[in-house]
Amino acid sequence: MMDLRPYQEEAMDAVLDEWRTGRRKTLLVLPTGCGKTVVFAKIAEQCVRDGDRVLVLAHRGELLSQAADKIRKVTGLSSAIEKAGETCEGSWSRIVTGSVQTMMRDRRLTRFPADYFGTIIIDEAHHCLSSSYQKVLGHFDRAKVLGVTATPDRGDMRDMGEYFESLAYEYTMPRAIKDGYLCPIKAATIPLRIDIASVGVQAGDFKTGDLGSALDPYLEDIAREMKGYCEGRKTVVFLPLVKTSQKFRDILEREGFRAAEVDGDSRDRADILRDFEAGRYDVLCNSMLLTEGWDCPSVDCVIVLRPTKVRSLYCQMVGRGTRLSPGKDHLLLLDFLWNVERHDLCHPASLICQDQEVAAQMTRALEAAGVPMDIEEAERAASEDVVAQREEALAKQLEAMRTRKKGLVDPLQFEMSIQAEDLSGYVPSFGWETEPVTESQAATLERFGVSPEGAGCKGKADRIIERLYERQREGLARPKQIRQLESRGFQHVGTWTFEQAHSMISRIAANGWRTPRGIDPREYIPGA
Repeated sequence: MMDLRPYQEEAMDAVLDEWRTGRRKTLLVLPTGCGKTVVFAKIAEQCVRDGDRVLVLAHRGELLSQAADKIRKVTGLSSAIEKAGETCEGSWSRIVTGSVQTMMRDRRLTRFPADYFGTIIIDEAHHCLSSSYQKVLGHFDRAKVLGVTATPDRGDMRDMGEYFESLAYEYTMPRAIKDGYLCPIKAATIPLRIDIASVGVQAGDFKTGDLGSALDPYLEDIAREMKGYCEGRKTVVFLPLVKTSQKFRDILEREGFRAAEVDGDSRDRADILRDFEAGRYDVLCNSMLLTEGWDCPSVDCVIVLRPTKVRSLYCQMVGRGTRLSPGKDHLLLLDFLWNVERHDLCHPASLICQDQEVAAQMTRALEAAGVPMDIEEAERAASEDVVAQREEALAKQLEAMRTRKKGLVDPLQFEMSIQAEDLSGYVPSFGWETEPVTESQAATLERFGVSPEGAGCKGKADRIIERLYERQREGLARPKQIRQLESRGFQHVGTWTFEQAHSMISRIAANGWRTPRGIDPREYIPGA
């Protein structure tokens, strides 16, 4: 039995609340290394107490055995197995760990009535939109569903909101690092341009066969570059193909590294992983085998030689090195200058940035630095740069707006004035969020003085309205006050209180709608 960490308690409560309010298909997002299996084990225990049978679905045998073992350690409850020749039929266990490849078969699936499981938990839920998962979920369509993942993206760009109704809880990597549950990450860009411009795309990501051929000419240069970074470190390298992984291991050995390689056909895989963890090897090469279901907390360097456009895959690779371990003060992440004009290629910025502009700025800064940089510090500097650029652009917009007639405030102006990066960088996640702004939302926005047209969609309007009510409760400046004063050159009026804005507008009105003498709007700070 074990106690939950504070964020794990919050996550569990949030999931149960979603189910209580009628949202039966919900997501839980926790970074690799933050104990997602522990959380869903406790949720499964609560569901059993409530009388449910629980099915834990996964696509790999290692994940099933890990889930069953963790559930037993965390809750004391045993799990039955539904995989290949094993079945839960006749078992007393109320929790079943099942292979999706087994469960999807008609002969297996039809053994169970549709209401057999009251709760389904999907481990590594970014796989759940595949036809195999959907067949199982469609059969048990009365069950509550929890999807658990490290990142809510999918490589084929199909939004997980097509299936899930809500995001119950998300614990971000930056917050986990700040709270001390994951180790800090330092990223370094290697000055070696690798040309993958000719690599094709399939199912939303680069073709692995093309990648292997494109990468081969650079392997020896990469090995030499590693000497300056990887000495004294425990390094994991991700490569696109088994033959590329094996070739790179041989090159590393010639360069003096103690290197090993594991793949799906390695008969001695368990021994190699054990020896690597014990320090008998410096570098472990693999062709995407270790993205899920393997933990070695002492890994303190990760090299991604499998360029990807899929953020979830990138985070899984980097996540092999983010766990805490004695004597480890940070993870070193080595990034290569992939010579390709594709802005959706994942870089270290993809781990921490939600805003594409900030990510691009951070990637440029890491390339220019030439030395490892803490990714949180790099993101903070990039955010400040982007905000400054946006404020400059907004100032030009506001200048143009001065000649317009009084009317409703544009949402962009409102967002920038109150410095709401979460609103300006908002991207819909679930299907309902993409729907048009409703009449009720439009009326509410107009009542607050904000133009509904600029909101764009139902989800964005919902967030703006929530922020407007929150600001009203806190006594902050209203949108029309913001527009009135910023059109006269006052800065960041969104941070003023309602009374401060009201007082200044009253003084301007009393002065014949001219700014009082002695006040420079560009420098004015209320109460200073």
